[in-house]
Amino acid sequence: MAEPAGAERATSQPLKLASLLLQYPSQELWDARKELQDEIGALGAGARREALLAFLETIDGQPLSEAQRRYVEAFDFSRRTSLYLTYHRWGDLRQRGLALLKLKQRYAAAGLELSDEELPDYLPVLLEFCAIRPEQGLEALGEHREAIELVRSALHDAGSPYALLLDAVVADLPKLSRAQVSRAARLAADGPPTEQVGLEPFAPPEVMPT
Repeated sequence: MAEPAGAERATSQPLKLASLLLQYPSQELWDARKELQDEIGALGAGARREALLAFLETIDGQPLSEAQRRYVEAFDFSRRTSLYLTYHRWGDLRQRGLALLKLKQRYAAAGLELSDEELPDYLPVLLEFCAIRPEQGLEALGEHREAIELVRSALHDAGSPYALLLDAVVADLPKLSRAQVSRAARLAADGPPTEQVGLEPFAPPEVMPT
């Protein structure tokens, strides 16, 4: 798929880099840290660039095994830090399946096809969408703003360096409205809802991995 051009590329490139760094650290990603640092350093000055560079400083000289341990510690032990954004609003409710399906259809309409292993609400996938289709991607990102803020706040509370990547994501987004702050606080207080009846999976077959 064609890359965005001009100002759109300048806006979306930091989100592409954040998408890469928010994924589980692989050997390939670890070997590419110098290239990533060069790309981030070449970005225009701003809060996103500084947050991304600050994150790289926290993993400088760190062995891959330690980075993998810290990733699991950051994202696998708390529901509040789940990177699957629709989970924060819908939890195990059937409505989540519809939300996932609509998001997947939105990607497909923009030319982004997901593999069977990817769920469309995974934050790195959404950030990849922003990099490929900035206008549509930023609109979708805004629709999940409260969930992103919940994850960011939880990571800061835990003292996780991954909070810096969420800082980079929200740096150039509109400020939260009072209503969004209230909804994010409610999500944090209540936690994701759970389905009490039925044995259906949380997503319909169209978006479930095989």
